Amino acid sequence: MSATPLRVGLVGYGLAGSVFHAPLIATTEGLALDTVVTSNPERHKQATAEHPAVRVVATPDELLARAADLDLVVIASPNKTHVPLATAALKAGLPVVVDKPIAGTAAEARDLAALAQERGLLLSVFQNRRWDNDFLTLRRLLAEGELGDVWRFESRFERWRPQTKGGWRESGDPAEIGGLLYDLGSHVVDQALVLFGPVTQVYAEAVVRRAGAETDDDTFIALTHANGVRSHLYASATTAQLGPRFRMLGSKAGYVKYGLDPQEAALREGRRPGAGTEWGTEPESMWGRVGAGDSPLTGGGRAEPTLPGDYPAYYAAVAEALLAGGPNPVSALEAAATLDVLEAARRSARDGVAVTL
Repeated sequence: MSATPLRVGLVGYGLAGSVFHAPLIATTEGLALDTVVTSNPERHKQATAEHPAVRVVATPDELLARAADLDLVVIASPNKTHVPLATAALKAGLPVVVDKPIAGTAAEARDLAALAQERGLLLSVFQNRRWDNDFLTLRRLLAEGELGDVWRFESRFERWRPQTKGGWRESGDPAEIGGLLYDLGSHVVDQALVLFGPVTQVYAEAVVRRAGAETDDDTFIALTHANGVRSHLYASATTAQLGPRFRMLGSKAGYVKYGLDPQEAALREGRRPGAGTEWGTEPESMWGRVGAGDSPLTGGGRAEPTLPGDYPAYYAAVAEALLAGGPNPVSALEAAATLDVLEAARRSARDGVAVTL
């Protein structure tokens, strides 16, 4: 890679910007966090405390006015801003990373992809959960044929948050693109498509359960993949007893895994990936199990070591794409395919019918 790192402008320093993007950018070889955009005084102080060399500006316009001094823009601002900000950055001649969901509709995502292609610029989507420890382990099991022919895949992002927090993520205004269907649903659908490919039918339930809630907080999506696999996907803030993160059932065996990948918790605690750290690892007590026909009283099957999670691999791939012509780790067209499913799920939940794609 080049001896001079690529200068990165980061739009937004809330949860996504401060916890996920900034730490990963700052610790990726070939990238340097140059500028943060936030108009919030407390977040301004936080950004300069955590990244002393960073420049802070109040608006995206101030950032784009310095487009010639930057090499990449990362958009980690609220969902409704993703399309206009990505459009402006691409038109300013800058490659772009956008947090998920890239847009509110698949058509908008494809328009952005076309603009990026027209300008000859990278447009990538931050689908970090492709580098979760359990998902990497699941992909290895599939590649090695451990489970045989897969029949059913269950994936859960469940939480127990009986009180609403407010903010744009829980807003009922459709313009905000809030709710769990587009938030956690973007992760579980993307993972299902990576594993099993295109979908032919979608059925969904998107329910508002909590007092004062304005948008879906308990969501279920059932997918029929073209290859015959059925994916059952859950995203909920109202689950008093959590189910397994993954349960995959095949003709030879099944895989069951509880608990979330540890990387988000580590980043929230201020820990950073780097040399000498055991990044993304979990204790043996959290490993999943592989087996068939076993009594649940005995734990079922053998313990399956969980591969380390690797969020740093995403930005390493972005740097490789920009500096050496490597592949885009997550393209806008892949994100558009996920949005096709999410739009179908929204129609299904609204009308109470299965939607054919």
